Amino acid sequence: MPNAGDTFIVELKRSHLEWGTHRYTNTRNRIYGEGYLPIPRPHARSLSIFNSNHRSGGYICSCTSADGYLRDVTLKATGCNERGDVYAKQFQGRGNLRLLGEWFNAIGAAVGDCIRITWTSPTNIFIEKI
Repeated sequence: MPNAGDTFIVELKRSHLEWGTHRYTNTRNRIYGEGYLPIPRPHARSLSIFNSNHRSGGYICSCTSADGYLRDVTLKATGCNERGDVYAKQFQGRGNLRLLGEWFNAIGAAVGDCIRITWTSPTNIFIEKI
């Protein structure tokens, strides 16, 4: 589990900003406005950020953004790189896949922008566009 002070930076790609429409599969309908924050595999492993395949049931945290748009919203660590893998590959809004897409829109995020994710406690993160 992450500790206060743990941090990493991710560079946004089109698939992060347009998750609901820029897809490589047709497993569901296109949904505009969805977005997610990637969790690079080395960070998922070193910080023990698990998805629902893990016996713990997955990692859920509270998130606040530097700009104040997001305040104590709930994010869920989900996805995996291969079937059955226990390490999460992304953060998404818990129950709201548009949550991060709306934030990206509010901050004017674009492909190539970087987001810093910093833990303020084991279950609270602070995100900011840098």
